[in-house]
Amino acid sequence: MLILTKSVMAMMIGFILAALSGLIIIPILKKLHASQSLSVYLQRAHSSKEGTPTMGGLIFIIPTILITLIFLYLKKIEITYTLIIIIFTFLSYGIIGFIDDYLIIKRHNNKGLTKGQKFTLQVIVSIIFFYLFMLSGSEPLLWIHSLNIKVDVGWLYGVFILFVLVATSNAVNLTDGLDGLAGGLSVICFLTFGIIAWNTGWLEGYEDIAIFAFTLVGALLGFLLFNTNKAKVFMGDTGSLALGATIGSYAILTRHEVLLVLIGIVFVLETLSCIIQIVVYKLTKKRVFPMTPIHHTFEKLGMKESDIVKLFWTIGLIASMVALVYGVWL
Repeated sequence: MLILTKSVMAMMIGFILAALSGLIIIPILKKLHASQSLSVYLQRAHSSKEGTPTMGGLIFIIPTILITLIFLYLKKIEITYTLIIIIFTFLSYGIIGFIDDYLIIKRHNNKGLTKGQKFTLQVIVSIIFFYLFMLSGSEPLLWIHSLNIKVDVGWLYGVFILFVLVATSNAVNLTDGLDGLAGGLSVICFLTFGIIAWNTGWLEGYEDIAIFAFTLVGALLGFLLFNTNKAKVFMGDTGSLALGATIGSYAILTRHEVLLVLIGIVFVLETLSCIIQIVVYKLTKKRVFPMTPIHHTFEKLGMKESDIVKLFWTIGLIASMVALVYGVWL
């Protein structure tokens, strides 16, 4: 019962502070004209969104960090290497996204950080992640729970960390194309990993990272007050990169990297649609989908944006429930 109470309290406080933050941050972003230019491919379908402020990720990033610091000060949670890794990844990728958003706004086009600059920063984050991971006493194991397989890969685990962080952050970034889509799916992912974290008693600081996850769930729900159709603010790279990398961090720390594919199934499908489209087009000069990521294909087929979001949320929720049954219960 105490675990449930802590979780609900963290979500409630996160929701309230994020809702209040939105009321403060959105007018500031509008005053600064912090809006992102729409892609030429979306200007017709999403013309009504032109001028909507971006960098909305600040609405859930700031409250989540603030609440975590308050919990630490009140000794409701403890500082551990595990929690440091989560906070570090969350903030680092948030900063990378913030820089990218800032450059896009400043230049009045969709050109922020170059791919090389972004990848270099991600490599630096992954190296520090791996260093903290080893300091925590964790072993560099590729661990497949279902088959009880453990393979010690040594320093190559650092490369694996880089792959997971880059893949998840970019997957959430690609999915962030419809009002509320990435935010709602992230709520489902963090709620799932929060429950999984509570079940990993062998992991140092497992309760602390679970509380962080539930705090972020509440903050994201507060953010969705302003981000669902019609969105008053977009999360931008500031939010999507931070969310994606942190989801990947939970998968790594709880040793559920394989289960991440099921929990984030919509993110996976969105990314695969882009990869398939690019590969097939380069080989045949033909397109498999009318437009990618795949949520835009559903738009091309005539589905309402809100209906697409509900469909994808449902798919994500069902997949996460299956993952929980397998990862926690069975």
